[in-house]
Amino acid sequence: MTQTLESPKLQTNLDTSFLKLVACAAMLADHIGGALFPEMQVFRIIGRIAFPLFCYCMTVGLLYTHDIKRYLLRLGIFALASQPFYLFAFHPHDWMQEFANWNIFFTLFISLTALWAFKERKWLLFAAAFFVISWWNFDYSANGILLMLIFYLFREKPWIGLGLNLLFWLPCLMNGGELAIGAYTFDRQIFAALSLPLIYCHTNFHPKIPKYVFYAFYPAHLLAIGLIRLALHR
Repeated sequence: MTQTLESPKLQTNLDTSFLKLVACAAMLADHIGGALFPEMQVFRIIGRIAFPLFCYCMTVGLLYTHDIKRYLLRLGIFALASQPFYLFAFHPHDWMQEFANWNIFFTLFISLTALWAFKERKWLLFAAAFFVISWWNFDYSANGILLMLIFYLFREKPWIGLGLNLLFWLPCLMNGGELAIGAYTFDRQIFAALSLPLIYCHTNFHPKIPKYVFYAFYPAHLLAIGLIRLALHR
């Protein structure tokens, strides 16, 4: 988004090019950790902020795009085209068994489709998207839909949106998980809440980056990780 874009639709951070850069950097750290250093939790912790940032940026995209159907089509094609790179990076030896382990942009595509259906009152499509993302093997399940709904419904009431987001992640402190402090265990997903200051506080960087750079980054970094992993395990 550009600095001149102002609208009553959102009272949150419109510096989405900057937010996408942060999300991509966090995702890169997460994938490096997941593929190359699975025992080092710090990479996965950094990566937790990526998903809510992408959800927020796509909610902004829905509000400001001139052609949401074209936006969704491009996102769906991109998710499909990225799947081989995702399998190469994380499942190079069992890709046939893991083929339906979908990359994160399938989750974002279905979540954004559901949000558009909600906005346009296409309830059957909304229910279908919610069912599909909850039933099949998609990262974050329906959490993407729920996050986008919070961002959309409370776009003019940021304090309520912030409070709901904090409540959304709070159960991660109660369910046990990968991290421990003494005998107390918790889910590393709680660190996704660190994305909230970036979403609800205004920044003014507005880097001029062509949108296709962000699309190209995802398969490119997966390819690089896959090649490094292949070289290390020869």
